Amino acid sequence: MLNSLEDEAKQNRGADALQPRTANTPTHHRRSPLVKTGKAFLQGLIALVILMIAVMGMRYLIATKPEVATRPAAEREFAVRAMAVEIGDYAPLLTVYGEVVAGREVDLRALVGGEVDMVSPNLRSGGVVGAGEALLQIDPFSYEGARTEAMATLAEARARLVQLESQLRIEKNNIVRIEEQVAFADRDLVRVEELFQRGAATERSVDERKLILSQRQQNLEQTLNTLAVEEAKIEQQKAAIERAQWQLEQAERNVEDTTLLAPFEGVVRTEAVEMGRMINQNDVVAVLYDRNFLEVRFTLSDAQYGRLLADREPLAGRPVKVIWNIGDTPLEYDAVIERAGADIARSRGGVDVFARLSLEDKDLLIRPGAFVQVELPDRTYTGVARIPEEALYDGNKVYVIDADSRMERRDVQPLAFDDNAILVRGDLQSGERLVSSRIPEAGPGLKLRVVSEQAAGTN
Repeated sequence: MLNSLEDEAKQNRGADALQPRTANTPTHHRRSPLVKTGKAFLQGLIALVILMIAVMGMRYLIATKPEVATRPAAEREFAVRAMAVEIGDYAPLLTVYGEVVAGREVDLRALVGGEVDMVSPNLRSGGVVGAGEALLQIDPFSYEGARTEAMATLAEARARLVQLESQLRIEKNNIVRIEEQVAFADRDLVRVEELFQRGAATERSVDERKLILSQRQQNLEQTLNTLAVEEAKIEQQKAAIERAQWQLEQAERNVEDTTLLAPFEGVVRTEAVEMGRMINQNDVVAVLYDRNFLEVRFTLSDAQYGRLLADREPLAGRPVKVIWNIGDTPLEYDAVIERAGADIARSRGGVDVFARLSLEDKDLLIRPGAFVQVELPDRTYTGVARIPEEALYDGNKVYVIDADSRMERRDVQPLAFDDNAILVRGDLQSGERLVSSRIPEAGPGLKLRVVSEQAAGTN
């Protein structure tokens, strides 16, 4: 159709060319607008028809295509780890941090004053001294002289006591003789009085006998008074002897105190004494702590302390493990809780607890001030299961594997953390297989394939 229109246009142009030109005929031939519009409409109509034919053909091909057999989709299996559930009593491990402190520490003071003439080579900061070891010696000359003087004073006092006791014995013997004389004078008076009554003696003789008896009685009274005085002197002298004895003991002790001895096996923390130095009584010469009596002081929060108090076992006597992370290999020590602090440690937010270290291996001796890790059992939870953290979903549910190897939901209540595990109580039975690995698509009915089995209660 387009070709016929073009041929017709060419023929018209050829006819116009054969006609003679006149004055009214234009120089250039102009196409009619109607022809152009018709041509464009015709082209669009043809394109639309072609498009409709193509669409109809495509629909026909789709409707008449042969059926292709499809394969059913296979159900997906998830590889998981499983563990057997075991319901029992568990005490989670509580991990805190603390500091090693000296359980026994003493300020060594000079018991007497004087010039230091000997210092032990171990009396240095960090030095180890044995129990009873001589740490320093003070010049004992003046103290030995005081001891000699005290011994002489005591000897004099004892000799004076012997003298007084001898005098006392003399007075006692005099009393016996005077009493005999009084008895003789009394009998003589009675006899003379009888003679006077019979007229055989004079009144003067009677008076003379009475005077003699009175004199003898007066002598007896004086002797008795002298005896009492001598006994008092003896008591005074005994007191003087006791005083002299104490002075001698004090002098001997001062001589002994010129040598300062270590009260126990320990480590010297600080020292402040040198050879030739003059020191006074009560001057601190060294600070010593017992190397065999070290404690760990750690702080338990109010919640942790409350749980331990609510447990069946008392706090004192609980075993703990102390880990000193030093060097490539951490050092481990055993310890036993002895007591809790006297006050609440408000600055540290809890209660201070002290545990005594067992230091049987002195080659691994720890020092005060060491920052250590302390592990101790928390309260005991009864009727719970210990599961890995990965097995807990949404904070309150876990999944077990049923007989068809599919996931089945169980609701639980978390109670406490135990290292990388959690203690839970809920809808779980001993012997059930728990999904112990994390699955993002976890849900009831999910098909599982167990790749490894864990022992009950492991992480």
